[in-house]
Amino acid sequence: MKKKLLFVMNNLNCGGAEKSLLSLLQTIDLSRFDVDLYLFKHEGIFLDKLPEAVHLLEEPIGFRYYDMSVRKAVFACLRSGNVMQAINRIVAGFIFSSEKNAARREQRVWKYLSKGLPKLQQKYDAAIGFLEKNPVYFCIEKVNANQKIGFIHNDYDKLQMDPRLDLPYFKKLDHLVTVSDGCGEVLLQRFPQFKQKIKVIQNIVSPPTIHKMSAERADVDINENPAISIVSIGRLTAQKGFEMAIEACKALIEQGYTIQWYVIGEGEERHRLEQLITAYGIHRYFHLIGLKENPYPYIHNADLYVQPSRFEGKSIAIDEAKILQKPIIVTNFSTAKDQITHNQNGLIVEMNAGSLTEGIKKLIDDEGMRLYFKEQLALENLGNESEIEKLYAII
Repeated sequence: MKKKLLFVMNNLNCGGAEKSLLSLLQTIDLSRFDVDLYLFKHEGIFLDKLPEAVHLLEEPIGFRYYDMSVRKAVFACLRSGNVMQAINRIVAGFIFSSEKNAARREQRVWKYLSKGLPKLQQKYDAAIGFLEKNPVYFCIEKVNANQKIGFIHNDYDKLQMDPRLDLPYFKKLDHLVTVSDGCGEVLLQRFPQFKQKIKVIQNIVSPPTIHKMSAERADVDINENPAISIVSIGRLTAQKGFEMAIEACKALIEQGYTIQWYVIGEGEERHRLEQLITAYGIHRYFHLIGLKENPYPYIHNADLYVQPSRFEGKSIAIDEAKILQKPIIVTNFSTAKDQITHNQNGLIVEMNAGSLTEGIKKLIDDEGMRLYFKEQLALENLGNESEIEKLYAII
């Protein structure tokens, strides 16, 4: 008899956790498991990449009221005769406007959002909240399952969440999973009482798939001129540190380096980053090229891969750049050493624009170092499809 699994996620937009979930669903043995997927919103560039055997559950109507303005949501609730939903949305609106910490804001709003989400009727062998906050909370409150598993895809402390709000939910989880040893150590320090629950399951990456997709044609030719091409991938958020990249680009241009820097991703920081690019006069050299369903041709054709993040869990994009044997520069975020060994398979620089500039200059000027990094990456065994066995073991 197949075991029945449920995965819960916000959406399938282009992010590391979303990409990790897609890889997991493409790797899991669907002859052994019946898999349902519950998304709060049916959107994202990975939506049409789901395996046919994965059953996508109906989108919850109640979530839509929290994805529109308070005024519009309240009128919609009242038109449908749902006065309590309108009241909950008003209270949530107050939290949205008064709580400055974005992570804590989502934690606090759940209490009101959840009242508009019905419980699922299906009984599951295991329910997996695949991202911190809402997906985990939903599994605890709205799902009947023999086991409940929560994923934390980042350094918990850097997410700036309130442990006091998570504690009652984590108590009800059977397993608390994160994606790197560094993230696991942070969880253990923050929640020592859950030592036996904390597991590390790395994001699944498949080198054959990445190599195959990297051979496809990109819609932006990043090698159209003799400049050194740099690629970075990530949501346009403060976490990813792209303003440091823009400052580094400006410094490199001023020092006579011929570069073209391409950033793949979208997010709420786009307008601010565009303003900075314009203010520095580097719009001909630094390009925000948006989401790309297949980012691998861009990495494949780049001379350097740069990750200027302030924090990461375990960056899938860095693993993908390693698989494609690109010289890599990363900032010294807390889990950087889980993926890069400084001067062995990449460079780790300090978390500021000046250090980023110097690291890039070093790799541009030293062809021998670039070649050495490529040779070292070619020796690494970077496929980790076997990580799925760890999930099998706990369910």
